[in-house]
Amino acid sequence: MHVPGSLPKIAKASHTGTTSIAKERQKNSSMRVLSLRNYRKSSLSVVTFLALLFLIPAAGAQDNAQLRTVHGSVVDAKENAVPSGVVYLVNTKTQAVRTYIADDQGNYRFSGLDPNVDYELHAEHEDLTSATRTISSFNTSRDIEVTLKLAHKKK
Repeated sequence: MHVPGSLPKIAKASHTGTTSIAKERQKNSSMRVLSLRNYRKSSLSVVTFLALLFLIPAAGAQDNAQLRTVHGSVVDAKENAVPSGVVYLVNTKTQAVRTYIADDQGNYRFSGLDPNVDYELHAEHEDLTSATRTISSFNTSRDIEVTLKLAHKKK
């Protein structure tokens, strides 16, 4: 039996059902697009992380390979070794001072120096001092030898 008011309800229900199915499909499609975007972002993040993981240690190793060493000996006016001479190394950028007491043969060594910084170097022993020598950042040598001659009276 056909009820006049039932047909529109069925049509309305089927129309609503079609609309909700279309909305569900659109929602699922949107979720797929979002999940694809999230996948791409997470993949990019993982790739970036791995690249940094491998590049950072390589950069650090490269920096260590470029560090400089300054070494030499402390001598008196007659070129005799001066044991226990105190050698001063001043970082001209930070004014940090490092010291080294020369060994029995008058030798000293400063290693691990930044190649992008200028340094000033001089030696003292008792009442004598050497001239101040500059180690320039423009000097690209990694191993620098400087003999410090004690020839001047301290002021």
